[in-house]
Amino acid sequence: MSFALRILPYGAFGRFTGRRSVALVERSLMVYRHTWIIIVSGFFEPLFYLLSIGVGVGRLVPHLSYAGHPIAYTAFVAPAMLASSAMNGAIYDSTFNIFHKLKYARVYEGVLATPMTALDVAAGEILWALGRGFIYAVAFLIVCAAMGVVHAWTAALALPFAVLEGLAFAACGMAATTFMRSWQDFEWVNLVLLPMFLFSATFYPLTAYPTAVAHVVRWTPLYQAVDVQRALLLGGWHAGLLANCAYLAVMSLAGGIVAVRRLARVLLH
Repeated sequence: MSFALRILPYGAFGRFTGRRSVALVERSLMVYRHTWIIIVSGFFEPLFYLLSIGVGVGRLVPHLSYAGHPIAYTAFVAPAMLASSAMNGAIYDSTFNIFHKLKYARVYEGVLATPMTALDVAAGEILWALGRGFIYAVAFLIVCAAMGVVHAWTAALALPFAVLEGLAFAACGMAATTFMRSWQDFEWVNLVLLPMFLFSATFYPLTAYPTAVAHVVRWTPLYQAVDVQRALLLGGWHAGLLANCAYLAVMSLAGGIVAVRRLARVLLH
């Protein structure tokens, strides 16, 4: 993999992220060779939710209706856990990990002593973070297929969409991290992520909420991802879901711009 990255910078990745940014991806890959258990462990949280609530509580819940077809409760929850996996992978690396490198390990000060720029640093770290989310999404899609909750051929598009979702959360996660002053500030990250995970139509249909709450939920980033992944896996795709994709694309762009500007200000001034 490391050898491949030495070649790819001048090919696929380099065209989109800049050649030097891939060197930072290679660095992360070499670091995680010795701490791979950290990446593996992050996959299990959504899996445990799927098994405990999707399967366990699902035995107490009658079939639900989705896109005019009855589905098991496990099939309803599984796409949401797939979306949550991609989000978790991107957020873990773009927040806690980057903060440690930025404030304590001082990794980027050394990096900027080379020809790399703040843009290279932001692109490299965001690429690595969305890659981690993509790994989780691949593993979770395999789990979904093994459990028989993939009902449509459009599930083949679940992984490309997971890349877009990972990019959105990684960019915004990194942008938010540049504003953090200490580890205590990360309580705000948890305060946002936990309710979003629990209430973004992950475990209940949107119709279960009061109208006012449903309107709020519709605008959360994770709901956009859950709505699309559920449609892709269960066969409910419609053109209106392109708006969800546009939402995440705008989120990626805005987060990336803020991350680059803030990183340049923090590191160069």
